[in-house]
Amino acid sequence: MDPPTAPAPTAAPAASPGPTSKSLKEGGTIEPIREILWGANVGVRKYETAEELPEELRKLIIRLMVVQADTEFASIQQHRPWLDGAPTLEDRWIEARIVADEARHGLQACRILRDFGEEGQQYIDELLGKREGQHKLDAFNIAFDQWSDVGAFTCFVDRVGVYQLRAFQECSYGPLARAMPLMLSEEQLHLNFGFSVLKRMAKDGSKYAGSKEAAQIAVDKWYPRALDMFGHSNSETSRKAIAYGLKRWTNEEARERFIREVTPLVKSMGLELPSPDANRRIL
Repeated sequence: MDPPTAPAPTAAPAASPGPTSKSLKEGGTIEPIREILWGANVGVRKYETAEELPEELRKLIIRLMVVQADTEFASIQQHRPWLDGAPTLEDRWIEARIVADEARHGLQACRILRDFGEEGQQYIDELLGKREGQHKLDAFNIAFDQWSDVGAFTCFVDRVGVYQLRAFQECSYGPLARAMPLMLSEEQLHLNFGFSVLKRMAKDGSKYAGSKEAAQIAVDKWYPRALDMFGHSNSETSRKAIAYGLKRWTNEEARERFIREVTPLVKSMGLELPSPDANRRIL
């Protein structure tokens, strides 16, 4: 099957929260969205099995799920030393929660890979054998040497992960679309934690852990890595993903949304963001 021509990227229509909330409070149910909401096949029923998928879309989903699972398992390896090294009991508890969440998210991505039979299982086997320094994305091969690394990573890099998951919401592959709500809910803890760590470091310094200067160094270190994670600005793959109804935004659109979100957050901590072009490796 020839790939559809990518239309101009558009976001999925926002659902109205009012009627849905009212229906739930009254004991009603929410009608699942069965049709594709954007791309070249708007209105067509979503794909529900791997066998239904056009070959190019099949390859694209496998590729994206391999990267997704790899980042989840890599993050566990990065956080693991801080299960015993975080500065407060509450921080250690949240670190344990984050590691558990990442493990479940990796499992979820692997369950989707299992839909693709022996090929998917081969990728899963490879993923489970990866060690530190062997992962696909640069940000996940960097050790957390300081507590400030944990704060900046969860504030910035995990936030990029949320944008990637949001892009899959109500996508054209039903099993993937249905996995998103719980994953997004769990990821919110990570973002709030990262913001809290950096803010406490900037405000309380050694009374909490580290210093404002250490927090700023971590921001300068991890913000460029986070921007790189969105991928190349003119990626043809991201445009194909939109055309197939799989993702909602191009890489550059998602990156711009991210920058608009984090700029006031960092300012509220009393810290500064470097230029979006500083120390970048992927443009």
